[in-house]
Amino acid sequence: MARNACAYSSPRSNSSSELVSPSTIVGLPWPGRVVVRGLSVRDVEATLAEALGEQAALSKSTVSEICQVLVTQFKLWSQRDLSDYVLDYLFCDASMFKYHDHAGAEPLLCTWGITIEGKKVFIGLAAGAAESFEAWHDHFTDLKKRGLKPPLLGISDGASGLVSTFEQGFDQSLRQRCLVHRAGNLIAKVAKADQRQVKQDFWSIFNDIQAAPGREAIALAEARANDFERKWAERYPSAVACLTDGFSSLTTFLHFPVEHRERIRHTNLLERTFGESRRRVKVIGRLPGEYSCLSLVWAALDRASSGWRGLEMTATGIRRLQDLRHQLLGAPALEATG
Repeated sequence: MARNACAYSSPRSNSSSELVSPSTIVGLPWPGRVVVRGLSVRDVEATLAEALGEQAALSKSTVSEICQVLVTQFKLWSQRDLSDYVLDYLFCDASMFKYHDHAGAEPLLCTWGITIEGKKVFIGLAAGAAESFEAWHDHFTDLKKRGLKPPLLGISDGASGLVSTFEQGFDQSLRQRCLVHRAGNLIAKVAKADQRQVKQDFWSIFNDIQAAPGREAIALAEARANDFERKWAERYPSAVACLTDGFSSLTTFLHFPVEHRERIRHTNLLERTFGESRRRVKVIGRLPGEYSCLSLVWAALDRASSGWRGLEMTATGIRRLQDLRHQLLGAPALEATG
């Protein structure tokens, strides 16, 4: 956490998301601790029944009480100063949540980063009416107003609104398109019988590239992509186009240290964590409103972030990142230790 961050009670634990940990969530009534710790619906019902009887359930008033505590904590977190964070990498993604059973899903926008020390940090969470340029613009503007500096690299899917506003808001930074999302788009254009082989060939373009960062590594990926095109273009021209169109945005990660590459070429951590958060919100089933949903998701993500692994920072990797920082941002070399 940045040194100047506002104080708040963080619902954190190092235990598995499927288990109740011995730690407590300060200020939450005990049913809230159960919800945020991510128990399944069956686990919650069993826990409530043990304490309150077989017909126990979370009442509307209890849900409101839980949500109000989280709202207060989330407001403090979402207004904290970000100026102490110096990021090498900023990951951006959105996920759809339903506030009520009969309501349409709406996006929550999320950003997290990796600092120059290799530590993963949860940066921001915001609701958007749509996953649009305007929504992402508002989110990035808020982060920058609170002091967030440009990262060396932004990682996102190919959503046009997100891409456009990132490139405008952080115009000195590089951007990597999520390879997992791109692989999914490509595989969807292939007959089921060939999907396994095409998927394997897609990942062979980007895997196990040990060449030095920059032109040498990218040239190797380009040669492999040419092999992919020769093999599949006649049978699946649209799938090949999915690879070759904007190919440079798929190889940006190859400018960065070898030991970081597998972790900075996708937004999969957010996808998995959002999946867990969505499951936890379903435990309650009905929410008083958008901000309550946002606060519950924040609590689940904040707790999950305590278990996120950082990146290895070697002397060679640090030098490469410092060189990129000087080239892209015109910044002096920053001290970081591996």
